[in-house]
Amino acid sequence: MTCFQFFVKLKRSQQQQDLQLNKSVGNVKLFSFKELRAATGDFCPVNKVGEGGFGSVYKGTLRNGTNVAVKVLSTESKQGVKEFLTEITSIYNTVHENLVELYGCCTEGQRRILVYNYLENNSLAQTLLGANRSNIQFSWKTRYKISVGVARGLAFLHEEVEPHIVHRDIKASNILLDRDLTPKISDFGLAKLWPPNATHISTRVAGTIGYLAPEYAIRGQVTQKSDIYSFGILLLEIVSGRCNTNKRLPQDEQFLLERAWALYDQGELERIIDASLTEDLDIKQACKFLKVSLLCTQDSAKLRPSMSTVVKMLTGVRDVESEKITKPGLVSDFMEMKIHKKKANELFQSMSSSSNSSHCGSLGNTTCPSMTFTAIVDRE
Repeated sequence: MTCFQFFVKLKRSQQQQDLQLNKSVGNVKLFSFKELRAATGDFCPVNKVGEGGFGSVYKGTLRNGTNVAVKVLSTESKQGVKEFLTEITSIYNTVHENLVELYGCCTEGQRRILVYNYLENNSLAQTLLGANRSNIQFSWKTRYKISVGVARGLAFLHEEVEPHIVHRDIKASNILLDRDLTPKISDFGLAKLWPPNATHISTRVAGTIGYLAPEYAIRGQVTQKSDIYSFGILLLEIVSGRCNTNKRLPQDEQFLLERAWALYDQGELERIIDASLTEDLDIKQACKFLKVSLLCTQDSAKLRPSMSTVVKMLTGVRDVESEKITKPGLVSDFMEMKIHKKKANELFQSMSSSSNSSHCGSLGNTTCPSMTFTAIVDRE
């Protein structure tokens, strides 16, 4: 077989595979890499609009003039094309007013690229919480709309989609806003594209750790309840207008949740409401939202309400005042626990090492047991 015949055969094989894939993905559009490269100006840094644990996002314009968001997934996603498209089809078919719409994808070679509808007003992280805030005026009416919208979108993922979807990364940068400031949750369903031992949580992103539920941050336990904790932090940010972590503030105000809990304990919760809210602010309703955020961030995961219950509380269908609020899972608490574990482990290892060298050495080939304090601390 000549080289020419080999390449002709290879091309035909690729064409047949593409035809089979096109049949298997239903309405999901398959974009060519050439098409997306042209749309984004060869993935020009100027067109880069975001970056997270899943990959980088670029603004692009298709040949028909449609603006799109092109997400280039990081190389940690090792799924084959067929498995990848199966998950993408599931995401494509998950449709809700408060979820970002998926247009299609690219699977050429090892590339895994997703194409979404482009949302003009970017994310909450940039427009409401960013250092360079936009010109958008976030009135109380707008914040109410965003809070309830995100809650409804998350309730849909948790309770109405089959199989249920745990987002794993609810945060301000994953809440996008359209022209009318309707919130859209992005990156839902993407965790399935990664191997179980990989993490999409980037601790390099400022404030990300502040969204993590204690059971997730310490033991890696991911459930609907850890999503609900993250939503509680997000709700605090929306009402207060500040990020969950700000190291430039006095020490007792650096962590938003700790500050909110302290003020709640003092009966002065309204002090954390964004001071820029004036004309249409409903203080009673804002305080109710803050109490819902504290219910969502309770240290005990089983005490956190479901997202459908959260929607009822936010919209006034269910009373919040009668709910008992227990201490939240505070960042400082589980950071101290991790430090305690590390120090205890190092101490024990040091003691064990010196003990083993004197004791085990005298026992010849006898095997000596060893353990760490980590398991002990976990049981406390």
